[in-house]
Amino acid sequence: MRLADALRVQRGDMVAFVGAGGKTSALFRLAHELRQDGWRVIATTTTRLARHEIEHVPHTIAVASGTNPTIIRQRLDEHGFIFLYSYADLNQGKVIGLPPDSLSRLVDAVNSDVLLIEADGARRLPLKAPRANEPVLPEDVTLVVPVAGIDALGQPLDEAHVFNVERIIERYGFPEGEPLLPPWMAVILRDPELGLRRVPDTARVVPLLNKVPLNGYERARARLVAQLVLRSTRVEAVAMGAVRSPIDPIHELQQRVGAIVLAAGQSTRMGRSKPLLPWSDGQTVIETIVRRLLMFRLSEIVVVTGFEGERVRQALAHLPVEFVDNPDYAAGEMISSVHAGLAALPDTTAGALVVLGDQPTLNGRVVGQVLAAYAEGRGTIVAPVYRGQRGHPVLFDRRYWPELLTLEHGAPRDVIRRYPQALALVEVDTDSILIDIDTPEQYRRARLLAGLR
Repeated sequence: MRLADALRVQRGDMVAFVGAGGKTSALFRLAHELRQDGWRVIATTTTRLARHEIEHVPHTIAVASGTNPTIIRQRLDEHGFIFLYSYADLNQGKVIGLPPDSLSRLVDAVNSDVLLIEADGARRLPLKAPRANEPVLPEDVTLVVPVAGIDALGQPLDEAHVFNVERIIERYGFPEGEPLLPPWMAVILRDPELGLRRVPDTARVVPLLNKVPLNGYERARARLVAQLVLRSTRVEAVAMGAVRSPIDPIHELQQRVGAIVLAAGQSTRMGRSKPLLPWSDGQTVIETIVRRLLMFRLSEIVVVTGFEGERVRQALAHLPVEFVDNPDYAAGEMISSVHAGLAALPDTTAGALVVLGDQPTLNGRVVGQVLAAYAEGRGTIVAPVYRGQRGHPVLFDRRYWPELLTLEHGAPRDVIRRYPQALALVEVDTDSILIDIDTPEQYRRARLLAGLR
């Protein structure tokens, strides 16, 4: 996935990179991606930047007071991407940036598509807490990207590895010199006085975890950091990747995904409530399903109730789930339960995982594969498939929710058929995605297949 796609940059955006661990590299990677798309890109800093950092920019201009915007427009026409600064400090080998209150006027005057800003410094360390005067953000910035290097994890929490570490220790009491843990990095990034310091309320926030390997333990740890950062509703999404990668730099875009568990049906063919049937270890079918979903730190799990609704709620009262009632459950239409579940998810939810409430053989590995395909950008609708047969659960990006909500009859598959190009089919090695328990015979067979008596 490209950085521009992960950040969802739009023409007219003013994008500020803050933090540590590769923000300059991220800024230039984004600039080159947008330039390749034909955008007119201006970059600058509101603080200072080492002169060698801008050596490979197609064109740079020292903007003195009175510089004619026509000159800048002409250079932008020629090069597509230019870097602007006030003046060079030859003694320190730095270029001094532009005052933030001048940036909007400048962008309008030279007709650029996007402005990219480096808004603080970090002495090339992988993590930082801002100083009192940082970051230097324009009031009308539209997107802020707090950056952290995942290579800070496991390093000592000290001044040699973390910029302005005293501020972090003062705020949280983390023991100085101890190895940095994923939850510590997460709270630093989402803290309104640290990673989100001075971010205007009107700006979108998409943190970037940089230097994340393609595979292995460190990627899993980065995913944990991202999921913990997303506990802040101020954060829209978290990008994970390596901005200096020769291939697309973003491995995953972690967003809030909520699960909708459909448990409202009348279980007519079964003769009693399917979600309340016993399954294993003293748990009901619905409890078994929910416990498997809880492993994935989903932003919400909404259980849609209807028939025997109070008993379903009692069976799950000890678990951290939300409930919503489907008043139309007796009509027997699955889509009415999907409507109820979607309406109950918060506005910050990016995707909805639709889960059947009568599928106790649901395999946790399958859920992980579906979530991974969505995070990796393989599709905006994701479904598992076994030997050519599509099953459940199915994940729908928020962009399809309006169409799901307007379906009066039928099922979510009707929306899937409209967008074949958006569908990612995840090949799985288990037929559990196809097994539900509509009848007593199917229930007995499912228990036998699961090794239960």
